[in-house]
Amino acid sequence: MIDLTPPPAPTPAQLRRDAQRFHRVLIGVALFIVVLAAIWWAEHQFGLNLQAFSIHPRVPKYLVGVLTAPLLHGSLDHLLGNSFGLFVLGVLTLYRYPQSARIAVPMIWLVAGLGTWLIGRSSFHIGASGVTHGLMFFVFASGLIRRDRASIAAALLAFAFFGGMLVTILPREPGVSWEYHLSGAIGGLLAAVLLRRRDPAPPRRKYSWEIEEELEREAERLRAETELPSPERITPIWDGPYTVQDDDDRRGVVLHFPQRDREPGDRLH
Repeated sequence: MIDLTPPPAPTPAQLRRDAQRFHRVLIGVALFIVVLAAIWWAEHQFGLNLQAFSIHPRVPKYLVGVLTAPLLHGSLDHLLGNSFGLFVLGVLTLYRYPQSARIAVPMIWLVAGLGTWLIGRSSFHIGASGVTHGLMFFVFASGLIRRDRASIAAALLAFAFFGGMLVTILPREPGVSWEYHLSGAIGGLLAAVLLRRRDPAPPRRKYSWEIEEELEREAERLRAETELPSPERITPIWDGPYTVQDDDDRRGVVLHFPQRDREPGDRLH
C-alpha cells in the first residue's frame, strides 16, 4: 500500500533542525566533489601517474583500486558528469536516509569496485560512475520498497534526473565501463533491500476518523482490562434458613415471632 498521507505541520524547532541537517549534507557532498576536483587537477598539473590506483580486473595488485578508483577521472568532462550525479544523488541519500547512508555508501563503493574487478574487461577502470549508479538504484529502489511519501518523492526526483542509468548498466558505448555501472547498481539494490527498515518513515498526519477509531480501540482495551468477567454461578450471601434440597421445591419457611403483650407505660422505640 502506498502511503500518500501528508505529514503533520512541522514545528519551528523541527524546521531549524532540518535546515541545519540539509546544510550539513550540502556542504559535505560539495567538499567531497572538491576533493575529486583537487585530485584531478593535481594529476594533470604535476603529471602524476595514478594508474596504479585504478582497477584492472583479476590482477591482484590492482585490488587497491576498489578503494581508490572512484577518486580518479580521465578528463574534465568525465569529472563534471560524475560530479553532478554525485551531488544530487548524494544529497538525496544522505538527507532522506541518514542512518542507512552510513552503511549504504560504503557498501555501494565496495560492491561496485569488487564487481568490476571480477567481471570487468581487461582494461583500466576509473571514475565515480559506479558509485553514482549505486546511489541512483538505492534511492529509486528504496522508494519502491518503503512507499512512504518522502521516499517516493526522492525516488521520483532521482528518476527524473538520472532515469537513463537504467539502461547504461548494459554495454552501449566503447570506452565506458558498463561493468562499473552494473556492479554499482547491484550494490545499490542490495543496500536498499538490506537497509529497508533502518530509517523510520516520517510521521504522517492523521485524519479525524483515524483518531476516533484509535480512541474507540483504546476505550475497548480499557474496558476489557477493568471489567470483571461474568461468573457462571453466583453464590448468594444468604440462602435462607436452610439449604434447599434438589428434590424439594420449597424455597424457605415463614418464622412466626410471638408478640409480647405490651404493658401500660412501655415506651415504643
